[in-house]
Parts: sequence; C-alpha cells; structure tokens
Amino acid sequence: MNVKKEELVGLAQSIGIEYAALMAFISVESGGKGFINDRIVIQFEPSWFRKKAPFAPSGLWSLNKVENQDKEYKAFSNAFKINKDAAMQSTSWGLGQIMGFHYGRIGFKTVDEMVDAFKTGEYEQVKGMVKFIASDPKLLKAIREKNWHLVATYYNGGGYRELAKKYNREPYNISMEKAYHKYGA
Repeated sequence: MNVKKEELVGLAQSIGIEYAALMAFISVESGGKGFINDRIVIQFEPSWFRKKAPFAPSGLWSLNKVENQDKEYKAFSNAFKINKDAAMQSTSWGLGQIMGFHYGRIGFKTVDEMVDAFKTGEYEQVKGMVKFIASDPKLLKAIREKNWHLVATYYNGGGYRELAKKYNREPYNISMEKAYHKYGA
C-alpha cells in the first residue's frame, strides 16, 4: 500500500479508531492493494447490475464469479457499454471495495466523482473507507470495540462464515483479529 503510516494514523484518529484496527480492516478487506498493474482494483457484481439495469441482456453474465482483474475488467467493460452508470454503481472499487452505489453515502455527488477520486491514489481510497465506516454507527462501534464478528457481519453480510467455509478460507473475523494484533504489536 502506498499510504504513509502517519496519514493512516490521522485517518483512523479522525473517526476515533485505532491505527491497528484500521489496518486490520484494510488488510483483510483488500489485501492491502488498491491498484494492480496500474489499474484500480475492482470487482464487478453482476447481481447488482441486473438490479440496476434490469433490461440488459442476461447472456453477458456468465462471468458471475470472476477470479482476476482481467476478467473483472472484461465483465465491467461489457456492462459499461450497456449502461455506464449502472455498471459503475454495480462495481466495488479500490482498497475498501466500496460499491459504487455508496457514492452519496461517502460524500460524492456522483459515482463518476467517487471513481475519479479513488483512481488518484490509495490515500483517497482509504479516506473513502473511513467515511464509509463513519457513516454506519453500528460498524463504527464494532470497530472501536474490536468486535470482529460484528465488523465482518456489517461489512460482508451475515453469511461470511459459511462463505469462508465454502471456499476453504479463514473467516473474516478471525483474519481481522489476527491482523489487529499484528499491527498493534
């Protein structure tokens, strides 16, 4: 990640959380990267696109589970050609994987404005994450209390443990707790 520690400390303090808690959240939710090969990290969500552009041809969405950025960008590009705004809102962006439809929640007038800001650097992406956390009192309280189960539930949904089991991964709450101890040491 290309953000200075003192900038991260300042962003964490701006919402009353510890640096280690913010870093745990960032590292688990993003792997610590906002860009891969000079492109902003994205995850296109076909299920959201179907909701936002219900009349789009359904045959484009065979890539329902994309596994790498080239495939993500291909799926996003196909959707973008059909409905630019719906495609951008149906994609999660950058370090925090913030869905485009949350643009207003984190202080942007349009999804384009949010994406343009996130493309300028990882600092802007972390700033967006911090605004997102601050905009949800339950999530903010859970992070302040280091209740990693609730953090994972509020950010990823209640089925995060079942999903981890399905893909043979460590559940988010355990990963965040470990990361918190790593960054707090």
